Amino acid sequence: MEKIDVDAVEPEPHPMGVNTDRRRLSAALGSEDVAIVHYELDTGEQFGGGLHTHHDQEEIFYVLSGRATFDVGPRGDDEVVVETDEAIRFAPGEFQIGRNEEDAPLVAVAIAAPGARHDWEAIESPAPCSECDAVTGHFVRPPEDGFFIVCRECGAETQVA
Repeated sequence: MEKIDVDAVEPEPHPMGVNTDRRRLSAALGSEDVAIVHYELDTGEQFGGGLHTHHDQEEIFYVLSGRATFDVGPRGDDEVVVETDEAIRFAPGEFQIGRNEEDAPLVAVAIAAPGARHDWEAIESPAPCSECDAVTGHFVRPPEDGFFIVCRECGAETQVA
């Protein structure tokens, strides 16, 4: 058994700079089979680095306070609003990106399973590829020296942070 105080977990902002208060609770708890992340998003901040899907995980976002707006679908063309005490689930393969558009803080918990760590190649984001001259699916190269996305069609790499 492990028990933590959420406020005692050190915030780790997203490597792409899209949020400032992201606390990886699963890491603090030593979880291996589920990822749990606590977010406090200010106006304009978002949960992740852009529209994406996890082919190997499902994700659930539970809004504790505030209002989250999600762009959903393969191109992010649809929008879903999740209010306080509501939750939303994204199955593996469903594209999404959530953000805070309100003038008040958004507090939410994200839960992903199976696994507490990303399989970076199982994440996919639609992005323009300079080699293919089209929007193609990209996976994320592990962020050891910055974030790179890699075109699934031709292998071209683009640094995004």
